[in-house]
Amino acid sequence: MQIPAARLDQIANRFAELEARMASGTLEGDEFVQASRDYAELEPVAKTAADVKAMREEIAGLEEMLVDPEMKEMAEEELETLRSELPEKERALAVALLPRDAADSKPAMLEIRAGTGGDEAALFAGDLYRMYERFAAEQGWKVDPVSISASEVGGFKEIVANVTGQGVFAKLKFESGVHRVQRVPVTESGGRIHTSAATVAVLPEPDDVDIDIDPGDLKIDTYRASGAGGQHVNTTDSAIRITHEPSGLVVTCQDGRSQHKNREKAMQVLRARLFEKTRDEAQGAEAEARKAMVGSGDRSERIRTYNFPQGRVTDHRIGLTLHKLEEVLAGPGLNELVDALISEDEGKRLAALSE
Repeated sequence: MQIPAARLDQIANRFAELEARMASGTLEGDEFVQASRDYAELEPVAKTAADVKAMREEIAGLEEMLVDPEMKEMAEEELETLRSELPEKERALAVALLPRDAADSKPAMLEIRAGTGGDEAALFAGDLYRMYERFAAEQGWKVDPVSISASEVGGFKEIVANVTGQGVFAKLKFESGVHRVQRVPVTESGGRIHTSAATVAVLPEPDDVDIDIDPGDLKIDTYRASGAGGQHVNTTDSAIRITHEPSGLVVTCQDGRSQHKNREKAMQVLRARLFEKTRDEAQGAEAEARKAMVGSGDRSERIRTYNFPQGRVTDHRIGLTLHKLEEVLAGPGLNELVDALISEDEGKRLAALSE
């Protein structure tokens, strides 16, 4: 996709204007914060746009040199190199100019639930959580469990965690959906391969200004926690259940001994789920833009299979199979899948713009 020269000039002018404002020393408070954010977002785009403009001008100059017999051979060599490099640089600029998801820079709420498969599904949910935990460590992100429902055999019936860092939602947003595992469970004496599943949901965590919750819309119940956690967890009404009556959303938290902390964590999850509900409704109204994305975002969609006997991982949305199961589950190997999904999404959205 070739970006018009006028658009390149527009980017350069906007960046120069921002540079001048930042250097003026007149910006304060929110105005300075907003200008800094705009500058940081535009800087890499402006640099790529400047590279594209310089390459185009260099190509035009070399083409004029072709008429000179003494310069022709050198010009042809340089032209060949530049003409092969320019399309990739122009694609990078086109991708940078694609409409951005406003939630891409936000932290995320990661929810993993055991699905079909009983104890084996809970164990697999634990494997997935550890995979994301290790992947987050590779990215320099921080993972804080918010709510945990442990399984008696190990793993989790459900775990919710807050993931913070640079570009968390942008990298994790395509992980939502049904993850399927094929392996011989530890409880299987006959050596038969079983298929189990776990559901992953990645929700952008809203800022305070994104979601306003009326306390009058909330029904808050306290009850005695159950399950693992020692004697104390069962002796006080520390568990919290919050129902947001207008939406019908229900959130529970019973991890900590403190009712106050459980309430705080439950509200954190509720805010993320309400924000995602608002986003879903808005994107539903933009059906065509939604179709261009990788996958539908439907959490019931089977997106990936982890096959232990063959040591492979297959992402069904983009038809990519990696024979690197252990590396993927260890965290670092997940990068290849994440990058491929982002690339596919960018390609689909660029194609949609060209139609």
